Amino acid sequence: MANEHLGDRVGRLRRMADLTQEELAGRSGVSVDVVRKLEQRRKNSARLPTLHALAKGLGVEVTTLVGDPPGVPSNGAAEPPALVSLRRAIMPPLFAPPPEPRGVEELSLPLLRAEIEDAWTLYHAADFGRVMETLPGIIADARLAAAVGSDEQRAAGQGALAKALQLGGHLSIRLGKTDLALSSLERAMAAAEASADPLLPAMICNSVAWAYQRQNRLDDAGHLAVHAADGVERGHVHNAEGVRVWGGLLMSAATSTARSGDYDTANDMMRIAEQGAGRLASMPAPANGKLLSIFSKSSVRIERVRLAVQHARPEEALDLARGMRLSKDTPPSWRTWLLLDVARAYTDIGDAENAVKALEKLHREARAWMRHHTLAVATVNDLWSRPARPPGLRKLAEFLGIAD
Repeated sequence: MANEHLGDRVGRLRRMADLTQEELAGRSGVSVDVVRKLEQRRKNSARLPTLHALAKGLGVEVTTLVGDPPGVPSNGAAEPPALVSLRRAIMPPLFAPPPEPRGVEELSLPLLRAEIEDAWTLYHAADFGRVMETLPGIIADARLAAAVGSDEQRAAGQGALAKALQLGGHLSIRLGKTDLALSSLERAMAAAEASADPLLPAMICNSVAWAYQRQNRLDDAGHLAVHAADGVERGHVHNAEGVRVWGGLLMSAATSTARSGDYDTANDMMRIAEQGAGRLASMPAPANGKLLSIFSKSSVRIERVRLAVQHARPEEALDLARGMRLSKDTPPSWRTWLLLDVARAYTDIGDAENAVKALEKLHREARAWMRHHTLAVATVNDLWSRPARPPGLRKLAEFLGIAD
């Protein structure tokens, strides 16, 4: 399934929905020529707006259309034990007796926060397997911390629980389990509202908006992000913490707008976000930036490159990426996304040599991530199908299992 051609998947889902190619084209608003070319493997990839449209026409989530993340079955097989443990941590068994109580002295909130920070670091490094192993225990400890001690201690525990459950939501999205993600984020919001951190609810809203995007609920995602950003802007942009949360929400709203087809408005929103990120240089750095929204001039520019690639503007994407200096706090996963988008942009303008160079760097820095990423496979497939194959392409094609 991981290496199944996009066209094969479209055809299989279309037949399951009992649709002809013409009917799918009509439902999705995509030309029948695109549907035919995909299913005939004459087209190896599609723009994200096209994927969203096809997913809507097929009645599935985009994650179903583009393929499963590694290690998570969708073929009716039992879920792996680690995922079951994550489910139990997010949604404890109903009507079960409570666990044996422990004393608050057994918990250390600073240690718990450090464990949550480490788990987020692993997540941003795309080490989802290790996050899935450690997160259930962290959530259990955070639940206890939120229930014992003084009012101040419980509020701090609720804040820790909110961040742990938010991470559970993000991990579930990455695993293609958006309904589980929304369950986790709903619980995270309740904890955030019981905490003493006024920015936490807005950060959870940003995560919910991302889950809605993955479900193709683009209007819901955009409205939520804009509403939350307005709330933060009214009272919390006097420091770096508030600016980062506001900026992350504005980027999310721009992404939803772009995926709805309004690239120009989205690009204007991204420019406003980039200007806002410039204010961070004159503000004291957050005391604990690891648990805040990712927002910097680098992150905005990376997202602008991504949107340009997704909307068939490869020259614009390469102009945006040219000479970019990534800040030291840019997570590895964002760096790998940038490399992939640059490779895709070079592929789209016919510069196979530079596309391969970007893919080779991606291969060195994120082998496992590249092997399972649909866009990486499609990009190498596109390059491999062309008559001229630059040096290095065969090794990449063999690594991804698509060489002749």
